[in-house]
Amino acid sequence: MKYKGRFGMIALVALLASLGLKAQDTPRSYIAHMTNEAIVVDGKMDENSWRMAPWSEDYIDIEGQLTPTYRTRMKMLWDEDYLYVLAEMEEPHIWATLKQRDTVIFYNNDFEIFIDAEGDTHNYYEFEMNAHNTVWDLFLTKPYRNNGKVIDSWDIQGVKSAVDIRGTLNNSSDTDEGWTVEIALPWKVITEASKDGRVPENDFWRLNFSRVNWDFDLTEGRYSRKKDEKGNYLPEYNWVWSPQGVINMHEPEHWGYVYFSSEPVGAEVQFSIPQDDHIKWYLYSLYRGVLHKEKDAEKKVGKPKEILGAVIRPTIEKHQSGYNIWVKSPFSGNVLLIKEDGQFISLNNN
Repeated sequence: MKYKGRFGMIALVALLASLGLKAQDTPRSYIAHMTNEAIVVDGKMDENSWRMAPWSEDYIDIEGQLTPTYRTRMKMLWDEDYLYVLAEMEEPHIWATLKQRDTVIFYNNDFEIFIDAEGDTHNYYEFEMNAHNTVWDLFLTKPYRNNGKVIDSWDIQGVKSAVDIRGTLNNSSDTDEGWTVEIALPWKVITEASKDGRVPENDFWRLNFSRVNWDFDLTEGRYSRKKDEKGNYLPEYNWVWSPQGVINMHEPEHWGYVYFSSEPVGAEVQFSIPQDDHIKWYLYSLYRGVLHKEKDAEKKVGKPKEILGAVIRPTIEKHQSGYNIWVKSPFSGNVLLIKEDGQFISLNNN
C-alpha cells in the first residue's frame, strides 16, 4: 500500500532506533486557549487572539537528537466550532508541485497534524498540506505496526486551510523568508472518533505535528526532490513538535499533550500530565519490546520499576486471543492495560 512506502523503506532503521534509543521522558504540552474572536483563515495573524497566543517550543528532529536547519513553531486556539492551528516555518526556497487532493503530500515539503482524541493509539487522524495548500487527510484505525487500516476516502469535511508565502513560490532566482499555514479543523468531524463526541473543554487530547523537508535538485529552474548518484531519493528531514525517539510518527504514545482551556488568551492556566500517563509510557516501552520480539522482553515486563516515587510490577497475561500487559496504578487505583493490538485501556478498579 502506498501509505506504507514512507515508513516501509525505513522500517529496519526505525526498529533499530527503537531498540537503541529512548524517547524523551516527558512529551511536550501546550495550552490552547478559547477565543471569542472571529478567526479568518488566511495564513496571517491579523486577529488579536493569534497575536496574544503563546508560541510553542521550536520543533526538533524527530528522534530528539538534532536541531533542525530551519525554525518551525506553532500556535493553537479553539472555539465552539473549530480547533485552529497556525504554524510558521522558515524556508529559503519555498516550492511545491502537488495540486491534487489526497495525493501523497509528503513527497513535497509539508506540514502535518496527528490527532488521537482518546489517547489509546487507535482511531486517529492525519492531516497534511503543502505550500500550494493541497491537503491530504486520512483516518487510521491502528498504527502500521498493528496492521491498521488506512481510510483514505475519509475527509475532514468543512476543514479550512490557507498558506501565506513570505517570498515567492517555485521561484529559484530569489531567497525566501518562509511560509505560514493556518488550519481550522471542525470539532464536529474530529470528535467522531472520541468516545463521548464532545469538545474537550478543560481536558486534553494527544496530538503531534511534523514538518517534512527535502533536499532539492533544480532542473531548468524547477524544484524536485534530490537524488543520490544511484538515482535514489535522499531521505527526508522530519522536524516535529514533540520528539518521537524513532523515525516514525505512527507511535502515538509519544505524541504531545494539548490542553483546551476555557480561559481566554493571556489567562494563567496550569496543566499537569496525569501521573497514570507516566506509567502508560513505561508500559508502551515494554509493549514495543514484546511486539518486536526483543531478547528477554517478556521477562522485563515483570521486573519492578519506580515511577514518580512509586514502585510498580507489570504483568503479561496470555489468553486464547493474545496477551495483555497491565498493572494497577498506585496513583489512581485503575488497571492500566495494553492489549496485544496496542490499544490502551484504563479500567476503574475502585
